[in-house]
Amino acid sequence: MGLEEIIPAIFLIAVLILVLPEFLRSNSKSKRFLKNLAIWSIIVISIVIISFFVF
Repeated sequence: MGLEEIIPAIFLIAVLILVLPEFLRSNSKSKRFLKNLAIWSIIVISIVIISFFVF
């Protein structure tokens, strides 16, 4: 595992640590939480698929 793989992983973990508490606080109701989780899942999967085809 080279430095080109470690730095983006650290960056993504740091962003997750910064965003997750507010995400959980703002989604206290389960219906809203599941809706937002589905939206974020679609966004992440789209980015992964696009980056797979580009690189």
